[in-house]
Formats: sequence, C-alpha cells, structure tokens
Amino acid sequence: MTSNAIGFFMQIFLLDVVQMEAFYVSLILFLGRAWDAITDPLVGYVVSKSGKTRFGKLIPWAVFTMPFGVLSYVLLWSTPKDTMSSQFSFFWYFSMYCFFQTFMSCYHVPYSSLNMFLGGDQKDRDSATAFRMGVEVFGTLAGATIQGQIVGVYHAKKAQACNELNSTDFNLTALNATAALTDTLYNTRKAYLIAAVINGSFYFLCCVVLFLGVKEQLAPLSTLDKLQMSYLSGLRCVVRHTPYVRLVFGFLFASLAFQMAQGNFALFCTHAAGLGAYFQHLVLILLVAATLSIPLWQTLLVKFGKRTALFVGLSCYIPALIIIASARSNLPVYVVMAILAGSSLAVLYLLPWSMLPDVVDDFKVKNPNCKDLEPLFYSCYVFFNKFGGGMSIGISTLALHFAGYRPGACKHNPAVITTLKVLFAPAPIGLLLVGMLIFYFYPINERRRREIKIELERAPLVEEVGSGENEIPATLELEGSLTDGRKFDSSRDRDKPFRFKIGKQEVIRGWEEGVVQMSVGQRAKLTCSPDYAYGCKGHPGIIPPNATLIFDVELLGLE
Repeated sequence: MTSNAIGFFMQIFLLDVVQMEAFYVSLILFLGRAWDAITDPLVGYVVSKSGKTRFGKLIPWAVFTMPFGVLSYVLLWSTPKDTMSSQFSFFWYFSMYCFFQTFMSCYHVPYSSLNMFLGGDQKDRDSATAFRMGVEVFGTLAGATIQGQIVGVYHAKKAQACNELNSTDFNLTALNATAALTDTLYNTRKAYLIAAVINGSFYFLCCVVLFLGVKEQLAPLSTLDKLQMSYLSGLRCVVRHTPYVRLVFGFLFASLAFQMAQGNFALFCTHAAGLGAYFQHLVLILLVAATLSIPLWQTLLVKFGKRTALFVGLSCYIPALIIIASARSNLPVYVVMAILAGSSLAVLYLLPWSMLPDVVDDFKVKNPNCKDLEPLFYSCYVFFNKFGGGMSIGISTLALHFAGYRPGACKHNPAVITTLKVLFAPAPIGLLLVGMLIFYFYPINERRRREIKIELERAPLVEEVGSGENEIPATLELEGSLTDGRKFDSSRDRDKPFRFKIGKQEVIRGWEEGVVQMSVGQRAKLTCSPDYAYGCKGHPGIIPPNATLIFDVELLGLE
C-alpha cells in the first residue's frame, strides 16, 4: 500500500503540491531509491546472521521496525512549512524518504523471505505466492483508492482553477482563480497528510496480522539458523547462480518499464492527456483489473507453465501503452486500456515472485552446503526492483527538468508534453522488450522444476539431523589433499587423532555420510565433491571454492 502510493503520487506531490524544482525532485527520487536499493542486500545479510527466537527468525524483524516505518511514512507526506526553501525541502523529504525505505526494507525482506518457510511442496508454495500477491495487489488497490479519492478531489479543483485562469482575460476573475489555487493547495497538502495517516494505520494492522497468523516452518536444506559465511562470500554465491542472474535482470527491465509508466501516469493524464480530474479513477480501474486477474494468471501458469504465462501477460502491456499515448482526451478508450494494462500488471506482481522460489530451490540442490541464504536471495531481488524504480523516476524527472517543466504551472511548453509522451510509452516499451528477451534465456522450465522437486523430496529436513539422540563420537586418523595433490590437513603430522560426533553436523557432509559406513580399524579413501565438501564458499586461505577433496581416513574407534 505505502510503496505503491509513493510510486503513483510522490512525483506529482513534490512537483505540484510541495512545488519543488524538478531537479531537486529527481535527486530525491533517484538517490532515495538508490539508498533503498543498497540497504536491501545489507538488511538481507543482517537478517541471515540473526539467530532464531521464540517468535521465529524473520517475523521479529518486521514487528520491531514497523512503528518507525509508520512514523517516517506519515512525516514523508507532511509539509512542515507553507513556504520552504529548496534546500530545506530537499533535506526534509530526502531524509524522510531514506528513513522510511530503510524501515520498509527491514519489514519487506523478512516478509518476502517467509515464502520459503510456510511448509508444503512446490504446488502449495505457488498457491501461497498467488494468494500473497493477490492480497498485495488488493492492498495496492486499497492504498491507491484511499490516496486517490482523498487527494483527487483537490487535484480536480486545481484543474478547474487552472482552466479558469487560462480562459479569462479579466484581471478580477484571474485574481479570484489565483486565490482559489492558493486555497486548493493548502487543502491538497492537508489531504495528502490524512491519506498518509490512514495508509500508515493499515501498515500497522497488516503487521499485527502477520505476527499473530504466521508461523515459520523449516524447509529442506534450510536451518533458519545464523548464516556462517561472510557477506561478500554469500553475495558471491548468489550472483554466480545463472538462473538467478537471468531472472533478476529480466525482472529489472520489466520493472523499469512498468514503474516508468506508473510514475509518469499522473503527470501524463494531467498535462498531456487533459484528464487530470480522472487520473485517480483510471488508477483505481487499473488496480481492480490487476486484482481480479491474479487467479486467471495463476490458472494459466499451472496449465501452460510459468514462462509461457509470463510472455503472454507482459505482451499485453505494449498495445495498452501505445493506444493510451495516442488517444488524447478519450476517457472510454483510456478505461478499456487501463483494464488491459492492469491485467498485465498482475503478471509482473505474480510471475517473477512465483519463479524466485524455484531459483532458490535450484541453488540449494546444487549447493547443499550453502545454507540459510534465502533472505539474501530475496533482498537482492528487491534491490534490483527498487534500483530500477529509482532509475526510472529519477531519469524521468530529470528529463522533465531539462524539457522546462515548471512546478505548479497550469500550462507547459510543447517540449514538456512530448517528453511526457516519450516517458509514458516508447521508453517503457523498449525496456519491456529487453526484459522479455532476457526471460527467453531463463533456464528453469517445467521439466527442471519436476527434477528439483524430486531432489528436494530426497533431502531430509536439517532439523532431523543432529538432534542429539543418535550422536556417535568417532576417533580417526586423516590426511586431506586437493585433486592436484596439495595436502591441506593431516592428523598424523600433528600426532593427534581427530575426534568428532557423527550426526551433530560438526564436519562436512561427505564425512558424515562416509565415515558412518566404515568399520573400526578400516582404512578408506573418501572423495568429496564440492556439494559434499565446502561448496561455493570454500575455506579462505586453505580450500578454494568448488574444490573436490580427497581424504585418506583410518577409523580408530566408535564410542
């Protein structure tokens, strides 16, 4: 609710209500989103490093940061003074924007990561994702409805006052219209603050429902424990996973396209299409269509596969943008195209988030020793989404600045109108086509999903291993070397046998499964592939990443 209210209304709020120069607005929106994007992976890492509490590992993060998020959101839409200098305005709104986005990251990263810890199989998780995104789109609809209906009345009054000011030659009438504009501006600022308080209240209620209604459950090859590797090592493992990289960049360009059109929609309707009094109703229609389309796309992805549904859904956005940009002041056509665009928006909400768990599962079966990276996967995913949004809005506002946009003006020069049209249709369409090209090379199809499901079913829950009931102390002599013959460890050189407890996860997976098959007095050669050794992280300074290890082992005793 809050993020999409910012997406739809923040640009026009800063330009036409706060009346800040377009250059400063572009700085706030771009730098604020850049800050937000940077905090997401950091928050994901900190969440991964945190321990499990009686309430879980992820949920406490959302609960304890929520009050600060609500407060900063309300302050973001407030106007401390009737008239503010450009420097003070920039400092106030940039600070509040960064505070809110930081606290929202502390809420959203753990919340989205919960999708991996709700229990069930792939089908159950896809259904949960569809339900979650349906509710999220409904929340977006509710937030846009609340914000749009409260502030839309005053935007309509401003448009009427502008029309009177533009159409009169009489000084007295012009004076009255100017007075009406001033009065409308005061009421509009008040309306934005009221809408922020209402949306902030829903933020609070949603967090309460999350805390009372959701319980974290373990997933195969996950422990919900503290992450054992460093931030850079974890990040390196994540960005080296090819399916994840392709999904992220496809999502980045598609998100850039949608957010560029979304961020400029209010300005386009107001100044280019001549429908400023109706844009909040068009936003409402678009989001209703998106909400109602979620079950349809969920059915299609189950029947035809996720990639097919993704391509069909995203393609619907292109004709909608072309027709809206071409048909000036034609409300019925805009309504029909808003419905089509809303249906396509539902695909962006549902499909990438439904595909991300498949990528995480693929990573886990290929790297079973790299555990508890789920928050990092989700935070980096959100990072690129927010970074794309910041780039789209920042570049858009900067383009309007160079085109000569004047804050609060009723009429703009032709260069501004042309810029708005380009930012609303041609630029997003080009970005969307790039995203679809990247999605074409996304490697996880339905066949690979079935293979992943089978491998996960074979993997035990980590919670079942090392419970303490069947731990067996073992004593042995060992000599470990790499495939090139380099020796990295030897108990014989230390003249001290090695001891560990089988079943307590004190050693690598290859040892757990190899030593347990040996008998006392037996000497054997254990060859451990990277999946059964140190995986993608290696052991800094001793064992390189993705190394196969060879052990000469003699089992001396079992207690």
